[in-house]
Amino acid sequence: MFFRKKDKKKAAELQKNAQDEIVSLKKQVEDLLNDRVTPAIVQAADKADQVVHNTKEITDHQMKQVSDKVQSKPLIAIVLSVVIGYLLGRVIR
Repeated sequence: MFFRKKDKKKAAELQKNAQDEIVSLKKQVEDLLNDRVTPAIVQAADKADQVVHNTKEITDHQMKQVSDKVQSKPLIAIVLSVVIGYLLGRVIR
């Protein structure tokens, strides 16, 4: 099958236009990622890191408080542990 020069030229022009559009879309996606998505991900990661850090601090503080209370009143802590263990054992059965 033979194509006319006009058809070949038009096909080449359409191919060039399609390639230009692809390059343009690629640039737009890259700009969007750099301007919007990446900063949002970095901000979310920073917030998550801050939440983890705050949670660790709170947990450490609470563990210290419990440890201090157990050390100040060890007999009460033992009795309380036995009672809680007994109750949990009864509930689980």
